[in-house]
Amino acid sequence: MCSANFSDSFKVFLANVTAFTEPRSFKDAMEFDVWRKAMGFEITALEDSGTWDLVDLPPGKRAIGCKWVFKLKFNSDGTVERHKARLVALGNRQEEGVDYDETFAPVIKMTTVRTFLNVAASRNWALHQMDVHNAFLHGTLDEEVYMKPPPGFLSSGSTKVCRLKKSLYGLKQVPRCWFGTLQTALLDYGFRQSTSDYSLFSLVRGDSEIYVLVYVDDLLFGGNDTALLSAFKSYLSSQFHMKDLGTPRYFLGIEMARNAEGFFLCQRKYCLDIISEAGLLGCRPTDIPLAPNHRLAHSVDAPYDNPYQYRRIVGKLIYLTLTHPELSYSVHILSQFMQKPTVAHWNAALKVLRYLKGTPGQGILYKAGTDLVLTGYCDADYNACPLTRRSLTGFVFFLDGSPISWKTKKQDTVSLSTAEVEYRSMSWTHKLWFQFYFSRCVEYKIMDYVSLRVETDLLIDTNLANACVITYISP
Repeated sequence: MCSANFSDSFKVFLANVTAFTEPRSFKDAMEFDVWRKAMGFEITALEDSGTWDLVDLPPGKRAIGCKWVFKLKFNSDGTVERHKARLVALGNRQEEGVDYDETFAPVIKMTTVRTFLNVAASRNWALHQMDVHNAFLHGTLDEEVYMKPPPGFLSSGSTKVCRLKKSLYGLKQVPRCWFGTLQTALLDYGFRQSTSDYSLFSLVRGDSEIYVLVYVDDLLFGGNDTALLSAFKSYLSSQFHMKDLGTPRYFLGIEMARNAEGFFLCQRKYCLDIISEAGLLGCRPTDIPLAPNHRLAHSVDAPYDNPYQYRRIVGKLIYLTLTHPELSYSVHILSQFMQKPTVAHWNAALKVLRYLKGTPGQGILYKAGTDLVLTGYCDADYNACPLTRRSLTGFVFFLDGSPISWKTKKQDTVSLSTAEVEYRSMSWTHKLWFQFYFSRCVEYKIMDYVSLRVETDLLIDTNLANACVITYISP
């Protein structure tokens, strides 16, 4: 994809995001003064907020470890906003019932993110992105948790450990603590929480409206009233230590560009990182991600000598499908061989990366000034799995021509005919879920889609399956 259509500021942003690298270990970070200062700032912030007390480890107790995670934060113009060092507790060493109890905390669904951006582009809403500084530190721990001192900030001969009084990144229960704190703040301001996606909040005052999407400590929000948006930003800053990132350019690893035509989403940096990790930056691109009639399920090749690398690449490809619907089928196939991949499976994964080499900047465009008509397509592949004889279902939903939801999945049962396969495919594509989602949004004014047709179009290429549906719903 050519970058000539991008604005100069977005070109600078892409260049900076691609060029800068982040340390992967404490040893690497200690070689740079900016990262040493970042770690010092993090420790100071933790101590000022009273996150822990240095105590002797009580008999019978066990202290979990911790590590440093380093991340670059960018401004909307592409410049480096700050070098961030995060101290993370090794929550994988915690024991249920001893160190933690409840852990679940909701995050925004990607379908909701894409739908929100589509509506924002259609209605020309102003969008803002904010980040909560040390968000997890706002929660208070009820459990007794001990942690080893941070690397590099306590003498090697000391036997002291940190008794955690407040939540810390990495602990299993802290996302729940933080979400409860943020939820209370939003509800107190007058927001209403969606029942179809608990990380979507709405505020409607007369003709003014604001919608907030929450993903842990990243907030994406927008609306049709700039004064109300400014007041809301001031309220957030009074409740938490906020960082105003301006116009959204980089949200959850997704690059966002906006102009008069609408929103464009892609994962160019993430895609290039995957290709670079596999050593394929100089490879020849291919036109398709997976060969037809691949027969990977019947592979008799030797086992791949580095299954961890295969799992890591496929795991990254799964996240890449957030903006690459055309990879849904290929990733579905590759993810079935995570336990014992063979050389053929690895070569198939490399073919997907070679396809990405030719399309690193491919993404999704949400157009401005659209009518927001929801249309769904579904299809099925009879007896697609040669091992279980189960068929395959795929669906995609478009909101005025732009994809917002898609998936490829095996059917739960074995079908006996192609008509049965197609009929099951239609029932599985969540048409009723979408109708419930949008009708509930209109009913509770979570998102008032004025021009959205209630009767969603669901299209399939089999007349017999269509006839079965018509017969079933006819009075």
